Amino acid sequence: MIREITAMEARRSLGELLNEVRYGGNSILIKRAGKPIAAIININLFEKIRDQHDKTYTGIPTEDVSKEIKDVLEDACGE
Repeated sequence: MIREITAMEARRSLGELLNEVRYGGNSILIKRAGKPIAAIININLFEKIRDQHDKTYTGIPTEDVSKEIKDVLEDACGE
C-alpha cells in the first residue's frame, strides 16, 4: 500500500513512518504543495531500484534501449 502524506506530517512522525514501512510493508509518498517530493520505501525495494539503475546497456543499440525504457514507462503508467 502507498500512503500519501504532507511534508509537515512526515516531519512530525518520522519514527512512526519508518516503522510503518519496515514492519507494515507500506510505502509513503511525501508531498509538498500537493506535489510529490520524496518517498519512504522498504530497503528491499530500494535495492531492487538501485540494481536496475546500475544496469548498463553496453553494446546494445540505442533504439533498443529507448524502446525498453518506453515500454517500462507505458507499463508503469498503465498506457
